[in-house]
Amino acid sequence: MASTVLGRIPVVGGVAYIEHVRTLPASFNAVLSAEPENRYFRHAIAVIANGGKAGYVAPEVAAGIFEQVRDSASPLTCPGRRAAESDHETSGVEILLDFSGLPPNVQA
Repeated sequence: MASTVLGRIPVVGGVAYIEHVRTLPASFNAVLSAEPENRYFRHAIAVIANGGKAGYVAPEVAAGIFEQVRDSASPLTCPGRRAAESDHETSGVEILLDFSGLPPNVQA
């Protein structure tokens, strides 16, 4: 995983999906799925891992890449990993994504 900001994209809303998040391995592949009908955030990008929703790309990141994710010809995937205990303690973030391998027009 990259040590840059692109390698540490937080997934939020994990509390709502905590049962699924707890079943995820230490590292996994995630699919990014735009949710234009999301009633809470019109630029919502769901994070799907191991067949279930694990949360959402943080809003400040999602707003900048939503259109590219929505309009992508094929599903966008990226590596994900469980956050370190220190990440969880300071921010509540359970998992992080690595966007460094996404096409340049999608990288936040």
